[in-house]
Amino acid sequence: MSAFLAALRISRRSAWRAKGRTALIMVMIGLPVLVITAVLTGAATTNITMQERAVSEIGAADARLSTFSFRLPVKQNYDGYSAYQSQSTGPMRPWTTAEINTLLPGRLLRYQESVVNVRLPDGFNMADVLEIDLRDPMTAGMRPLKQGRFATAPGEVAISSKMADSGVRVGDTLVTRRPERTVKVVGVVENPNRPGILELVALPEGLLQRQNDGNSSGWLADTAVPVMWSKVQQLNRVGLGVTSRAVLDAHAGDDSRFDGPGNTRDLVQLGVAIVLVVMETVLLAGPAFAVGLRRRRRELAMIAAQGGSARHLRMIVLADGLVLGGAAAVLGVVLGIGPGLLVESIAARELDWTHGPADVPWLPVLGVAVLGLVSGLVAAIVPAVQASRQNTALVLAGRAAEVRGRARRPVLGVLLLVVGLGATGYAMTRGVVSMTAAFVPFVLGVVALMPWLVQATSRIAVRLPLALRLSVRDAARHRVRTASAAAAVMAATMGAVTLGIGSSSAYAHREEMNVSVFPLGSTVIGGATAMDDQTWTRLKQAVRVRFPGTEIVTGHEVTDAKGRTMWLTLNGTCGTELCSPWVHDRPPIGGADLLAFLQKRRDPQAAAALAAGKAVAFSPDVVRDGMIEVSVDRQDSTTRSTIRTIRIPAVLSTGAEPRQAGAMIPPQALTKAGFGVVERLLYTASPPRDERRMEADLRGEVNGNLFLYAERGMGEERAFVLMILLGAALTLVLGGTFAATGLAAADMRPDLNNLSAVGAAPRVRRLVVAAQAAYIAGLGAGVGLLAGCVAGVAATWPATREGNAGSRPFLDGPTMIDIPWLFLAALVLGLPLVAALVAGLFTRTRLVLARRVA
Repeated sequence: MSAFLAALRISRRSAWRAKGRTALIMVMIGLPVLVITAVLTGAATTNITMQERAVSEIGAADARLSTFSFRLPVKQNYDGYSAYQSQSTGPMRPWTTAEINTLLPGRLLRYQESVVNVRLPDGFNMADVLEIDLRDPMTAGMRPLKQGRFATAPGEVAISSKMADSGVRVGDTLVTRRPERTVKVVGVVENPNRPGILELVALPEGLLQRQNDGNSSGWLADTAVPVMWSKVQQLNRVGLGVTSRAVLDAHAGDDSRFDGPGNTRDLVQLGVAIVLVVMETVLLAGPAFAVGLRRRRRELAMIAAQGGSARHLRMIVLADGLVLGGAAAVLGVVLGIGPGLLVESIAARELDWTHGPADVPWLPVLGVAVLGLVSGLVAAIVPAVQASRQNTALVLAGRAAEVRGRARRPVLGVLLLVVGLGATGYAMTRGVVSMTAAFVPFVLGVVALMPWLVQATSRIAVRLPLALRLSVRDAARHRVRTASAAAAVMAATMGAVTLGIGSSSAYAHREEMNVSVFPLGSTVIGGATAMDDQTWTRLKQAVRVRFPGTEIVTGHEVTDAKGRTMWLTLNGTCGTELCSPWVHDRPPIGGADLLAFLQKRRDPQAAAALAAGKAVAFSPDVVRDGMIEVSVDRQDSTTRSTIRTIRIPAVLSTGAEPRQAGAMIPPQALTKAGFGVVERLLYTASPPRDERRMEADLRGEVNGNLFLYAERGMGEERAFVLMILLGAALTLVLGGTFAATGLAAADMRPDLNNLSAVGAAPRVRRLVVAAQAAYIAGLGAGVGLLAGCVAGVAATWPATREGNAGSRPFLDGPTMIDIPWLFLAALVLGLPLVAALVAGLFTRTRLVLARRVA
């Protein structure tokens, strides 16, 4: 024990003397701990429990009662938020306060909720509405007051903090649509669980009309005794949903957010993640420990000369890993909690995420800290073994050379690589878990091959210019340091390439399988309910203003004899594909212009068939014996019923894209069947930037119940994911490269000083360091590209089978392989170039004089 304590003291003093190297190692180990801690803390604070949610839902009340459309039995779990009725018809008599008091004695407070369009300083937007008297003690905590006062009369509202951020102030007047109201802002409140919500809070029926049962209305109840589960079930049987504080408290902890892995799949993925994180950290921090060993070899030799054994030397170097890894882990945890809470609070407000009290999941965070400590110890193992093998006499004489790794054949690396390739080939048709486990020996095999690759590529040094030749030869001499750094870059690049190919293929697969009647980029705008002629005219004018210079095509809706809008359903299937809602429900109805819009061309034969009253089908699955079958449904507030089925002659054609399906119906086919048609839909090929905002803006300006649907592809989402991957790879690759380059530059300082002494220009020093960075990043990125392509292509099998792993033979191939060439080029060519430029730019060119040691 005394030897171990002495080793800790020696490591602590050495770490304090070499502050730069110590800081570098602690950053490499502590940064992953900080990031993971911040993510865990933010996720725990965002993922609220039912007890935390109850504050904004029931305040200080004992229960919250929710009404339904029918007086039929209600099914719910203990929290009450998933209550539903399995039947759709039954008694519809509204509930009264007296009836509720008979069932649940106590004081009742009515509430109702809805959504309205409200004019904000930057235009109309959708906002939630909560109508309840916040002055009542029963609502304590539901919406804490931040400024002003609560609403006390009809026509007064309190706004949420997010709405106040948009420029609305206390005393302002707001205009709402559907219902049309003008209300005065008297205060600012905040939802404790959704700080980013746009919300208006008023008295019951102070903004909305009285809502029918089942339309987000009910009562808060203050009862003399707790509302237990037996009472909840009794209320369920008569048609009421219940959220009870007593029941929630009885189930506290049932929705624990960090119960740990619950099955084999979670355990395998957790284990692989731990292996990869530790490996990446070790590869980054290992070279720094190796450099530290070379700087301390005289100190260690003195200890050996005074009787220290090889075990003592190993203990001292391992103590470095323990001290630095432990300190980095503690700092990473401490510094990660604050940023995690800060980022979560900003994201909850800006992105309207759920938000709860500050929560740190200490057990997972402790596990992350232990992971950082283990990473430091593992990174110090190889330098510790080297320290125990150094020749004490040669070191004290000042003639000891660096302990080099012997050039051996890469038997272990090849063996691991073969095992990994075999396991990957087997796992390709077995699912994500098997693929994840198979990647571990594959990655370890490539890492084990890296020293041999450094030695093999160093042979090109004789053909390179001076600066590049010096860099490559120095990298080859310090093969352990170079191989570790290049392997870290390789691992980061391989991960980015694998995820890039896998995600791009998955998006391409989803885009191919997600069939629609509209081509990509199309936007449909119309009325969610029946629309009169004046509203239709205003809608056309408003849409033309928002889509200037864009072709706008009109479409039709079908009506009955009384002018009520009917709902059409095209009978057919999409097979195994994912259908857009518009493939079979509400198929397009129109003339030649709409057909040309859907086909992006003029098709004379299809146009002639349409003019003759025949439907134009874009896929054979909806055509039977030259006919299509269409159901005409009547939709009311609660039910949808088919009143008639008609058959229409059809011809088969093709849309603008292979993914298009469904059919287009001519108006005359519907009028022939006795129905009416009226223009009520608008089509344009220009998707809006913000669909939700434009829909709210149109609803407010037109004053109608409208919808907006944009048929978007996966291109934007795919590009966003690839940019995130590129950013993460950029951070890891550049971080590892700069760290290794800094260590190399420190080791090469005598050589660089010799260059300056013999007359080399400062730019030569910059070129040498830049070439060192380019070599490390280029070698790692090149090997990572090859390994990542193999792993990425293999990952397309489980990624594009939609959970049907093992159901198809291997040679049947994946559904889709999509290679993001631009992403790969930026990753493999751009990152080494950026690393070289930055390293060369920040290299010190001043000659550093050093005292020669005899």
